[in-house]
Amino acid sequence: MFYSIRHLTRFRYSSPVSESTMELRMQPRSEGLQRCLTFQVTVTPRTRVQHYRDYLGNAVHHFDVPSAHQHLTIIAEATVDVAPGEIIPPRLENDAWRQLDAQLSSGDFWEMLTPSQFAHWTESMESFASELSVPDAQEARLRDPLELVLELNSAVFGAIAYVPKSTHVDSPVDDALRNRKGVCQDFSHIMLALVRRMGIPCRYVSGYLFHKAGDHVRSTEGATHAWVEAYLPGIGWVGLDPTNDILAGEHHVRTSVGRDYADVPPTRGVFKGEASSELTVAVRVAPSDKPPPPETEMESEDWSAVLHEGPSEADREAAEQQQQ
Repeated sequence: MFYSIRHLTRFRYSSPVSESTMELRMQPRSEGLQRCLTFQVTVTPRTRVQHYRDYLGNAVHHFDVPSAHQHLTIIAEATVDVAPGEIIPPRLENDAWRQLDAQLSSGDFWEMLTPSQFAHWTESMESFASELSVPDAQEARLRDPLELVLELNSAVFGAIAYVPKSTHVDSPVDDALRNRKGVCQDFSHIMLALVRRMGIPCRYVSGYLFHKAGDHVRSTEGATHAWVEAYLPGIGWVGLDPTNDILAGEHHVRTSVGRDYADVPPTRGVFKGEASSELTVAVRVAPSDKPPPPETEMESEDWSAVLHEGPSEADREAAEQQQQ
């Protein structure tokens, strides 16, 4: 399925700042069943945008605005093709844990097994795990790992209420566990800690979710989304969306993966000046009937910024605070 994605981010400063430095993780990944066909970034005030790939394969765009400004607008636009995933089996082979041990012995997955900034073990996590009867690493080996993560996906969904703006991007998991409400970022961090505790590699995924009419999802449309991927032998990385109690599929568009949110915020930056800032974000994910025209029929993009004097009138509509 083809998607057209537009991600608007606007910073307003209470007084002019002398410089802004920013990095972005907004370009959809191209791997597996997903292909990013086009991508461009527009920045106002105009500046040169450069890019690199981080050690996890995420595309990172970065720029510096060295002149005084009171507004900073970033528009990322992409066209993505996401194919339907294969149907996963009801359970794994009997020697699944032995296969997983063999793959883990290479050391390639250690970062997705250890605690991270937002996904670590606390007393609240211990109590929550006991409430849900989540097995530890030794007890988990008596169960099928695929069945375990699927049951856990449903259990987290049922135990926590989805309430927009109930937490902040830097909120610890204890806040969501204490109040039993949170946003998709919180659901993902809780899921990460629980799955890793069972000895199964698990990583955070940042991206977008297409809200199709009739779908029973409770995450917010017009914002970024977050879910997790667990590594299972014989299958590979399996996407789990505990916010909506579904498997990640062709409606999920992946932009970046990491240990948790701290690795993959859509925007990260600093500015020089004595000012407070206000952030507004608007995301639009729309289906497209056909792929974009061949590159020869399009304007050259060559990974550089496509610049204009200012945002369009449509961009001036009220936007929702970015929170995964």
